[in-house]
Amino acid sequence: MAIHKIQINDFISDDYELIAIHSSLEDFKLAYRLNKELGLQLQKNNNHIEIAIPEGKSAFENFTFDDKKNDIIWTLIENKTTIIDSNNQRSSLFEEVDITVFLLPEYKKADYLIKIENIDYGFDTDIIIDKIIKIKKITTAYSVDTTNLKSRNNLIF
Repeated sequence: MAIHKIQINDFISDDYELIAIHSSLEDFKLAYRLNKELGLQLQKNNNHIEIAIPEGKSAFENFTFDDKKNDIIWTLIENKTTIIDSNNQRSSLFEEVDITVFLLPEYKKADYLIKIENIDYGFDTDIIIDKIIKIKKITTAYSVDTTNLKSRNNLIF
């Protein structure tokens, strides 16, 4: 009897695109401007994306839009968040340590990520990136190659 091993990578599909955005805008302002420029309806998701780290859990804010007409799911996610590590033994407010956690540590300079799911071969990411770059207070935007990401599992939510 033959044994067939199933690898975890067998279940990971690449039917999504990932765009990194560098911007000083707050998340809700960026979502508003993306809605206006791209014709989306991104809405704040109350369920944060949680990543467990040794210091505790980190929660990433996100906005989603389920485009039922084109069967595409858009998710705007912040790439970095801060955890305050307040050890019980500390007695002073000034002894608390802020820990910055990144959803994709390989792209620490990116402030936000846009995950576009269920896309087909006719979807042109470059057109989306060109529209994003035209938005005021966005420094740059670019496509992220997800094939070699070490933190690829953080994008499964």
